Amino acid sequence: MSKISNLTTRPLDAARRLVRRGAHSIAKFLNRISGGRITPDSVTYTSLLGHVLIALLLANRHVLWAVLLLVVFGLMDTLDGELARLQKRASTAGMLLDASTDRMKESLIYTAAAYYFVQQGHPLLAVWAVAATAGAILVSYIKAKGETAVASHGADHAAVNHLFADGLMRYEIRMVVIIIGLLVGQLGWAIILLAILSWLTAFGRLARITSYLRNAS
Repeated sequence: MSKISNLTTRPLDAARRLVRRGAHSIAKFLNRISGGRITPDSVTYTSLLGHVLIALLLANRHVLWAVLLLVVFGLMDTLDGELARLQKRASTAGMLLDASTDRMKESLIYTAAAYYFVQQGHPLLAVWAVAATAGAILVSYIKAKGETAVASHGADHAAVNHLFADGLMRYEIRMVVIIIGLLVGQLGWAIILLAILSWLTAFGRLARITSYLRNAS
């Protein structure tokens, strides 16, 4: 799993840099035309509301519109961070809001997928959607608890970043898998893949953090 994760890290990091450059340009434009009245929090909440609409579209089988808005509002996850740095409003409260709304948005998508599967007469796939939701939340929960635990042992920021750089099913990749699944008409298989690999990612992170803490004590 770690070898596969390493193979995805470089292209993912390159894609992140590309998206971040684009988001930075958009943030500068929005900040200029609004006179700074568009805040990072307003972008975050707008993205959350957008995902409510996406969930409704998906639940009602408007797949193409759901995919289009997933891409648009997914890019806003980077835009709020760039706007925060530009306006010098980056804060732990903003980071908490961003991370929490990401979990809310993802849960909305999986809930809509479960409803979609039930409507299509595939209740077993709805169970997989529940498993995928739990796996996604565990990946983030273990990361957050691990950061707290590692920080209490006096680890520096670079060490923490390196510790959590692994794991195949990170948030961005999970969203890409959902988009691809929707585009090729294989949402069910995409959800099954997400469920399995998210749980494996969670166990992998737990094992790595536990080993780090035991060696540090």
